Amino acid sequence: MTLPTSFTISDDEFTALRELIHQRFGIHLGDGKKALVIGRLQKILRQGGFSGFSDYYRFVVEETSGQGLSDLVNAISTNHTYFFREADHFTIFSQEVLPRCLERHAQDRDLRIWCAGCSSGEEAYVLAMLILEGLGRDHARWNAGLLATDISQKALAVAEAGIYPDERVQQIPAPLRTRYWQRLDDERWQASEALRREITFRRFNLMNDRFPFRKPFDVIFCRNVMIYFDQDTRQRLVQRFHDHTTSGGHLFIGHSESLGRDRCPYRYLRPAMYIKD
Repeated sequence: MTLPTSFTISDDEFTALRELIHQRFGIHLGDGKKALVIGRLQKILRQGGFSGFSDYYRFVVEETSGQGLSDLVNAISTNHTYFFREADHFTIFSQEVLPRCLERHAQDRDLRIWCAGCSSGEEAYVLAMLILEGLGRDHARWNAGLLATDISQKALAVAEAGIYPDERVQQIPAPLRTRYWQRLDDERWQASEALRREITFRRFNLMNDRFPFRKPFDVIFCRNVMIYFDQDTRQRLVQRFHDHTTSGGHLFIGHSESLGRDRCPYRYLRPAMYIKD
């Protein structure tokens, strides 16, 4: 059988894939996203020897290892980020939120922070550097690791390696770059082993009905993730975040996102920043 070199997608095929993606990953694809789906999945269809999108859909829903779904979300999800993106959040975190967290946990020295939807890791590394800076010489006396999760195994592989091109690492202020990063060659840097140890990277689907965390978080960063979700999906996720946030804890979202104050379980503090009373 001769396989096509390019693919088209019917309305029914697009609807089936769109509903599967929404159900499993929460990502809402509007009617105008057909071209995006074709563009991002063509390579998978060609390499897998699929005759078309119906053939591919059957494979994904019937395949039992989960790799088909993993490859699908790797292709569909957008992993665009950079160091110190929306930098005012990091200023607020380091100057206001983190000191209050450290004061609150002065006795148990147990700080819990979650970077949800960490993509390729830049945000997580910024948070880890700021935590280390905030703790200073007291770091060894604290349990202050950072959990960073994402649905995309491909993005997590980049994050765990902690290797980024020179032009991106130059976005990090020189004092932090000197302390926590090392040059591999003229084109690449890697996060120091000590910095990488501060972060636990895990694959995690935010659409899970239950979150398996034993203790609540002091701070949750989930920025520029919920822009891909519809309102009901956002509302359910924010409620789960709230359930796993300690009293006085904070939620940071992206500046392009909105939770709607009437239905939000958190109290609004300032743009894209909320607190659990």
